This record gives sequence, structure tokens and C-alpha cells, in this order.
Amino acid sequence: MNYIGTLRDQVQGMAQGFVAILPNLAIALVVLILTWLIAKSAVRITARLTKKSSIREDLRQLIATLVRLAIWIVGIMLAAIIAIPSFTPAGFIAGLGVGALAIGFAFQDIFENFLAGVLIMLREKMRIGDLIEVEGVLGKVEHISLRETHIRQLSNELTIMPNSMLFKNAVKILTDDTVRRNEVIVGVSYDADLEEAQRVIEEAMGTVDAIVKDRPVIVYAQEFGGSSIDFLVQWYAQSAQRDLRQTKSEAIKAIKKGLDAAGIEIPFPITTNMFPEPLRIETRNTGERGDAPA
Repeated sequence: MNYIGTLRDQVQGMAQGFVAILPNLAIALVVLILTWLIAKSAVRITARLTKKSSIREDLRQLIATLVRLAIWIVGIMLAAIIAIPSFTPAGFIAGLGVGALAIGFAFQDIFENFLAGVLIMLREKMRIGDLIEVEGVLGKVEHISLRETHIRQLSNELTIMPNSMLFKNAVKILTDDTVRRNEVIVGVSYDADLEEAQRVIEEAMGTVDAIVKDRPVIVYAQEFGGSSIDFLVQWYAQSAQRDLRQTKSEAIKAIKKGLDAAGIEIPFPITTNMFPEPLRIETRNTGERGDAPA
């Protein structure tokens, strides 16, 4: 057998087939370029239309992403049909067979995060700009994509968290309401008049401008501490983290100033040691005895 001739014929046949489909490949390339231009224009138009409505920023991003994805799927399918006339979407899906199952397992995390991202964007709670706490991460939501969420921590560090973690775990949304309750423990001496101490604390809290005035300030004796009687002081402030810290600082200063002016002591921790028997105290002279003078 003439192996070289057979190989040459096969190579020539492949080359002729490639040349024959070059026009189809060129048209498919043009279709892909048009798909890119159409997707870009469609996303721009979608962003302009949704910006005029009251749709949240994360939902606008979701709509734009879905529009881009749909246009690209259609464009790629058209390009494949033009480049390979025998190609059909149904045949492609059927041809995947077990391969589709393997791909599904390989990209399970990606699909899971994608679906979680869609559900997070569709639900009403947790928007861009919210202060949240999840899995020990406390920060502001900066960006929500279909796969991950960007959280800017209070220390200015950026945490990129997979959407599946936000969807599976409990998320505290600290800015869900415009105001948030804050509290501090204040200890007074056992010798203090508790009614007087409570009145002084309430008056001191009334001088703090940063607290929300239409919400009550609650002051009540909470427990007998180790060296003081502890009062729990609760009030409401704006839910931004900076406002909470600033308000707490002003409240502590005002309470300390009020108690000092009223002569009410904030005691230091005191520890009393009890011994069943009197302690024996021994003294030892460790100095060396010199020789007596002659």
C-alpha cells in the first residue's frame, strides 16, 4: 500500500474542506463581531432605561448581565450554525451526554454561586451600601455580582465572599432600619442612692445630642456586680457604624460627668480575700552580725 499517497490525499481533502468553509467562517466571525456590538449597545440601553426607574442598583446589574448573556448565547449559536451547517443546538446538547454531567460536577460551585447571586439580587433585603455581618465579616456591601459579593470592612479591607455563603448563612443587616439600639453598662458604688443614680444617668443622657430623641432612653438596675451595682443604659442612634461609636462615646462622657458632679462613685474592681485563720507574720533579720569592737 502507498501510505504516503493515502496520507497526501487525506491532507489535500482536509485542506480543500477548510478552504470550502472559509466563507462560512468569515460570516460566523462577522456574526460574533455584530453580537459583541449588539450586546454592548443593548446593555447601554438597558442601563439607561432601568436608571430612570426605581429599580435597585444590584437588580439593574442583574438585568444588564442577563441581557448580555442572552444576546451572546443567540449570537454564538448562530455563528456555530453558519460555520458548521450540520450543527444544531439539540444535537449539541444530546452529544454532550455524560460530558454534560461531568461538566456540571466540575462547575458545581460556579453554578451554585450563580444561582445564589440571582436569588440575592431578587430578594428585597441586602442592597449595595448596607452594613452587614456574616461569618465574622463586618462591613459595607460595595458590589454584588452573579458569583461573588464585595464587602468593604470597617478596617478598609476588601473581602470577596462567594454568594453561596451569603445565601446559606445567617446575615445581619445592621442598616435595615435607619436607627439602631445601643447600650452601655454603668457601675455605681453599693453606698450610692440607686434612685438618685438612675435620675442622674437619665439627665446625662438627655444632654447627648446624637441620640434619637423620639425613641426612649432606658435606664434600669441590672445586677449586683463584684464591686458595684450595674445599670444597663439603652438608647437609639443612627444605624451607621460611625454614628453608633460616636454616640456611645458621647454617652459615656456625659454619664461620667453627671455622676462625678452628683458625687456618685464609679468604683474600681475590688477583691476581698478571706482567710479561715489569722495570718502569722514572721520577720527575719538577714543582716550579718559583725565582730564586737575590742
